[in-house]
Amino acid sequence: MSLKVENTKIEGVKVITPLHKFEDHRGTYLEIFDQKRFFEATGQEIKFVQDDVSISRKNVLRGLHGDWKTTKLVTVLKGAGYAVLVDNRPESPTYRKWQAFLLNDETNKQLLIPPGIGNSVLALEDKIVYFYKQDTHFEDGHQFTLRWDDPELNIWWCIKNPILSERDAAGRYVK
Repeated sequence: MSLKVENTKIEGVKVITPLHKFEDHRGTYLEIFDQKRFFEATGQEIKFVQDDVSISRKNVLRGLHGDWKTTKLVTVLKGAGYAVLVDNRPESPTYRKWQAFLLNDETNKQLLIPPGIGNSVLALEDKIVYFYKQDTHFEDGHQFTLRWDDPELNIWWCIKNPILSERDAAGRYVK
């Protein structure tokens, strides 16, 4: 069984739908990553070295964060999130473009995010579980943070006053 892979409006970003899902009277079994199937579907041989989870309550906005060397594979395992990605790579044909995605535990869609892309998720429900794999280890101080409300990016959010960390509230405007 293969994966469904779709291109997006942002250069290099892909939506991946896992096709191995089993449901019965006990619940659900979902395979979220298989290296062989991933390579066959994407042609990319990525060695993921770190898995992370963030758990957020409704209206928490995490991001827009990124760095210049990490590829991420993200999904929502529980609940629903409004994910927004922003291309922050000056050499990219989609530089400063953004795209939003609904990620939830019904569709189990994943986003493959290359380096240089700002990644965020807004919790649409109480207690969402956001899972991501990375191909580099986290290095504090080596990330960029874009302002969620940067008027030049003009991102449409489905909320006016999200709950933010100090880092995300400070951010920086893209110039």
